[in-house]
Amino acid sequence: MRTEDLVKALDADARSKALPLGAAWWLAAGAAIVIAAAVFWLMIGPRPDIAIAMHTMRFLSKFVFTIALAASAFVLVRAMSTPGASTGRAASWMIAAPLLVIVAVILELFAVPASDWGTRLVGTNMVICLTFIPLIGIGPLVVFLAVLRHGAPTRPVLAGAAAGLLAGGLAATFYAAHCFDDSPLFVGTWYTIAVAILAVLGALGGRLFVRW
Repeated sequence: MRTEDLVKALDADARSKALPLGAAWWLAAGAAIVIAAAVFWLMIGPRPDIAIAMHTMRFLSKFVFTIALAASAFVLVRAMSTPGASTGRAASWMIAAPLLVIVAVILELFAVPASDWGTRLVGTNMVICLTFIPLIGIGPLVVFLAVLRHGAPTRPVLAGAAAGLLAGGLAATFYAAHCFDDSPLFVGTWYTIAVAILAVLGALGGRLFVRW
């Protein structure tokens, strides 16, 4: 059998499953949000001054970054879960969140005295950030890996990494409501590392549980 025929056969098999792959992803997204929300509220919850913080640009910008990451990763992982599907356009959207963070960091460097850069970078919740974003995201990651198994990604490691980025973006969105460190310097450093942990776990999960 030619490679092209194999890809088409896999695609037909994925589409013939009881639950259509597209519907499975939306169902998984809903389940992942519920799981992440439950872990967030049970373990840490929002910061006490969130009503005041919501009126500040730095606080709101965190959600712009994390939602952009989650949305672009969702589009990418959906495309990667279907064999033969084009992923180039979806992958190009993954640059959106990093670009937004870079622009915000540059603006922060101009707005804040150089003597304060180190303080803003380190923040006060570094360890909490690196702990709770992965904890909030691990449940959603398992859900997303399960949907990848429902499909037939031809690059399971990359697809798993994309699932990790999706779980990380979702988890970081919830965690941002708790975090007292609103500086883009902090977000661009520690949120990125925390999300990268989930991306690595996703890649490992893709290698072990998604490959076919």
